[in-house]
Formats: sequence, C-alpha cells, structure tokens
Amino acid sequence: MKDSYARILKGAMDADNFAKLAAIHNDTLHAFIADAVELCQPAAVDVCTDDPADIAAIRQGAIENGEEAPLALEGHTVHFDGYPGDQGRDKEVTRYLVPAEAPLSKNLNQIEREKGLAEVRGFLSGAMKGRTMLVRFFCLGPTRSAFAIPCAQITDSHYVCHSEDLLYRVGYEEFRRMGNTGDFFRFLHSSGKLTANKVSAEMDKKRIYIDYTQEVIYSVNTQYAGNTVGLKKLALRLAIRKADREGWLAEHMFVMGIHGPKGRVTYFTGAFPSACGKTSTAMLPGETIVGDDLAYFRAMDGVARTVNVEVGIFGIISDVNATDDPLIYQVLAVPGEIIFTNVLVKDGKPYWYGMGEDFPPDGLNAAGQWHEGKIDQFGNEIPPANKGNARYTLSLRALANLDRELDNPLGVPVGGIIYGGRDSDTWVPVQQSFDWAHGMIAYGASLESETTAATLGATGVRSFNLMSNLDFLAISLAKYIQNNLDFAKALTRAPAIFAVNYFQKGPDGKFLTDRLDKAVWVKWMERRVHGEVQAIKAPTGWIPTYADLVPLFRGVLKKGYSREAYVQQFTIRIPENLAKLDRIERIYRQDVPDTPPIVLEVLAAQRRRLEALRKTKGDYVSPLEL
Repeated sequence: MKDSYARILKGAMDADNFAKLAAIHNDTLHAFIADAVELCQPAAVDVCTDDPADIAAIRQGAIENGEEAPLALEGHTVHFDGYPGDQGRDKEVTRYLVPAEAPLSKNLNQIEREKGLAEVRGFLSGAMKGRTMLVRFFCLGPTRSAFAIPCAQITDSHYVCHSEDLLYRVGYEEFRRMGNTGDFFRFLHSSGKLTANKVSAEMDKKRIYIDYTQEVIYSVNTQYAGNTVGLKKLALRLAIRKADREGWLAEHMFVMGIHGPKGRVTYFTGAFPSACGKTSTAMLPGETIVGDDLAYFRAMDGVARTVNVEVGIFGIISDVNATDDPLIYQVLAVPGEIIFTNVLVKDGKPYWYGMGEDFPPDGLNAAGQWHEGKIDQFGNEIPPANKGNARYTLSLRALANLDRELDNPLGVPVGGIIYGGRDSDTWVPVQQSFDWAHGMIAYGASLESETTAATLGATGVRSFNLMSNLDFLAISLAKYIQNNLDFAKALTRAPAIFAVNYFQKGPDGKFLTDRLDKAVWVKWMERRVHGEVQAIKAPTGWIPTYADLVPLFRGVLKKGYSREAYVQQFTIRIPENLAKLDRIERIYRQDVPDTPPIVLEVLAAQRRRLEALRKTKGDYVSPLEL
C-alpha cells in the first residue's frame, strides 16, 4: 500500500481492519477508501471480508442501531424508509455527471460533472461524523467468471449492507485475486442526518449521482434501497456502458429454466416493464428460477450465455399471496432471513396490500405509530403500508424452485428471449419473431406498456420502454439497439425471440386469458425452440396452432381450451397493429438521432405484411384464415 494511503487509513481504523484492507493489493481501491475517509470523517472504519462472522455482525448492527427491528418469525426483520418522500427510486435527483465537453443524450437526466461533484461531495462532507464507515466487497455475476464485475461499497448504513448480503455474491476474495487494476465499480453512500426513527432527515438534499467516467456512484440523504444499494439499477447504468465498450450485453431481464419433455431444461430470459408479469413468469410453478431482474450476456464459442447478476430478490410485496404467488409466499411465511420494508407491523407480524388478510386497525409503519384514519402533516390519510412499493428482500437460495445453475461461472445457454408488456388491444398472447433482427426491433425495440387503470376495461396511457431498459440507458438508444443487433453476429445459432401479452382484452373490456395461462405460453415457446410444435405465419410473427395448444392446456393446467377462445386470442388486429407501428416509427424518426436504418426497414416490412393481409381478409383476421 502506498504510504500516502496507509497514513490516512491507519489513522481511521484499528490494526485488524487495516490488515484486512492491506491484504488487497490495489492502489485504486486504497485511493477510493482514503478519499472517502477524508471526505466523510467517520469515527471508525469496519472492513468486512467474506467471513460469515463479519456478515453476521452487519445484520446484528442493523438491529442494534435501529435501522431494522426483529419480527415474530426468526430471521425476519422490518426496515422503514422515510415517509413519504423516500420510498422509491428518485428519478429527479438521479443524474449522470457529464463532462462539459461530452454531453449525453438529451433524454438522460444529467448535470455538468464538476458542478455535480462539488454538490454531492459537499453533502457527503463530514456526513459520517460519530458513525462507523462500513467497507464492503461484492461481485456482480458469479465469482471466478468472465462475467464477474467486482464492486466496492462504502456506506454508513448497516441496512444497506445487510440488503447487499442477501442480494449479491461476496467479493473480498475476488478483490484479493484480481490484482492492481482499476476495473471495478465503486459506490459511496451516506444516509446523512437521521431522525429519531433512524431515517434520512434531509430528503431535500437527496442526491444519487453517477460518475461514469470513473465508475463511481455517490448517494446521500436517502435510505431506500433502490437509491442506496448501488449494485442494483445504478450499477446497471455503469454495466451498460462497460458492455458497450467490451462487446457484451447488460439487460434488465429475468433468467429462468423452462422444463420440457424427458427432463430437458431450456433457459429463457425476459424483459417486462413494471407490473407486466415479469416476476410471476420467472416464478411459475414447475419451472426453475435463475434470477428475476438483471442479466449479463456474452457470446462464448458461438453460444449466447447469460448469468444472473444477483443472488437475491428485492421484490414488490403488494399482491403477493398464497394463491397467486405460492412459491414466494411459502418463503415469506416461515422462519428465514428476510427484510420487509414499508409494510404495517402488528404484534411482530407484517401486513401488506393484497396478502389475503385484512389490515389490523393499528400498528407500526413508516409514519410511526399508526391507526385507521390517521392523517399526515399535509392532511392526507396515511395508508397502513406502501400501496405499490412495499418490499421484501431475500436470498434466492431460500427458494425451493432455485435452478442449480445459479452460480455456474459459464452461465447458462440462452434458448429464447421474451419481451412482454401490458397491452389491451394489439399483441396476441404469444408469438415468435421471424429472425433475430425482427424480434429485436418489432418486439424488443417496440415494447410498450399501458399504465394501470382503476376501472376494468379502461385503456391506460401507453408508455414506450425500449427492451424494458429505457430508464437505465447511459448510451444512446441507437447505439444500444445496434449493440443488440450486432450481438448475434458472434453466435452460431441465435436464441429464438418471442413476444407475450398477458393483458389482452375483448370488446367487453374483459381479459381474454387467465392469470395462469402464461404457464402454457412458456411451454409452447420451449417446444418451439426445439422444433416440436408447429406455427402459423402471421404478419407480426409465428403464432401457435390450435392443435398444439389443446394438449398443452390439458397437460399443464388440467383444463380444456376451446376453439372460440383460440380465435379470440389469436385474431390479428390489423388497425391496432398499424397504429402501434405509427407510434413506434414516430419515436424513431423524431426522437432517436442516428436510428439504425434496419429499424425502420423492419417496421416498414411489418406494415406491408399487415396492409397486404387487410386487403384480402379485412381488419380482423382469425388465425384459422391465415
């Protein structure tokens, strides 16, 4: 260790912690920690290794300092974020630090780098006085792997560290192995001043700033995990830029094993915007989960392979119940290490919306002691729990349906990719693209989702969400699309690409598919990958035959499937599909400079197929007429 760093670090920590840090021979790491010590001025520094004792101490520290409280079931704890302003990702104050000479795309929230650094470091200055600075090491992706990205986290929050222990692979030994390189992600966080309830007090000074030039993320005056657990969506922004430089892909996707005939497992990834069925697909009974949120892709010997970046779930708990989500609910209802956030607690039991039980009339929640009818300082009635963003954090290793390939350093081979959105009137329930470019453009790069509506049958506002990754792109949309298109060039056989729609409605506004019908669609997709079921060519892609779906419904769901239902679900709605093309083409022509020409070519070809069919068959064409 360089003398300049050693002098600072020895003065901030005891000999044992200094020895842990000195065992890592990395100048960039030592400089990062020394700078954080001088900036934040902690009373002490704890360096945590991969030792289970160090990790257990973190969890106990979160309880002792009041960031978490034990619940009735062993291992369960509850954490409350600041009410009401710190219970979700804060897009407004999440900004890229951009050099003045190299601005990013105008659609990205950004601030000039030097100005932003001065602001956020000003808020961090002295922020850890009287507190212990925690230095943690994690790894995105499996350790000892081509996918691995080591990460160093500095924080004064035991809750943040405890969350990361459940969500990520330990990385201290990875740092010891990697040598003196600066190729790792760095995160510096402080909760800032705290209230008596141990939540961030100065939310008006909340900042989450991304210095992508140095691969450092700063976060201050916030505790919500989406703003503070830097390895999650904040790191995704850095990973997308790294992938762009190095020729791989970083995606907002689940990874699951779909189980086919004779014990076969085919791995699929899937990108779905929020509230479109992403987690419920990854957790389908009978299938196995590798991950529910983030995936890295690499081409290895001509094969697309992927890993789950994480090893845990930071999941929305609203509407999780024994009927609709039995695999998750089963884990939440038994002893084990789980952090609940922003729920209601009564007599040591957590309550949330949609759990299948009534709320008690009083209890403890993010606003403190709560009772029915209680109002906040603005005169608003305080709900018992966060309606849409109460959460649970747990390790995937607690799940009975965990796939055995979770930690394979080579990842898993990708057989298929699924794109899905909330769409009331356009896409059929499941379809397959004609080829890689058609799937990436007509499905992934055309992904939309409707906002949910209070009244059944009402159409929500459609929101464009490119491959469900729009919020996290740190490169241009055009470059991102081109990277996805180019990825297939290194593959001997590209994965099949599918689109699904679980929210299709009929003229009466009622859903045309049941909640569990997705279990049939995934089985059809798995068999398509292996050429075991037929398909009908429609203008928008290959759709299932009725003859193949009947035995799948019988075998998977033990129910019949009528020809009438098939015709309703798989009728090609030409006016709606053309309207969608109008919307998507307008975005790429007006809002995406340098759109790859192939994007508009693929969309134009789809338009020609739709218009040709309309000339001969009309606006709405039964699959039986194709």
